[in-house]
Amino acid sequence: MQPGQPNMQQILQQAQKMQQQLAEAQQALADAEVTGTAGGGLVTAVVSGGGELKTLTIDPKVVDPDDTETLADLVVAAVRDANRAAQELAAQKMGPLAGGLGDMGGLGGLLG
Repeated sequence: MQPGQPNMQQILQQAQKMQQQLAEAQQALADAEVTGTAGGGLVTAVVSGGGELKTLTIDPKVVDPDDTETLADLVVAAVRDANRAAQELAAQKMGPLAGGLGDMGGLGGLLG
């Protein structure tokens, strides 16, 4: 090995450790649930950290048979709010790890 060149064994160990941390963060994200609301809490959506809709709660006060468009808009807004929260959670959990993979001397693309 020439001076100044990285130790391949160390790089591989670091990559393996980062892959494990990434897998753990992905699992934590999948297990997490975040909530989004609309209409001052009249419609509430719960999604997984991955953005899968888990539950939707609609307050009876917002149900008007003559105005289903408003209800639909509130549902869409609540789901969007929950998905935004899920994306923020993903950025918090995955951001540092994803950034670290890119700093491995070009090996980050090999770790997917």
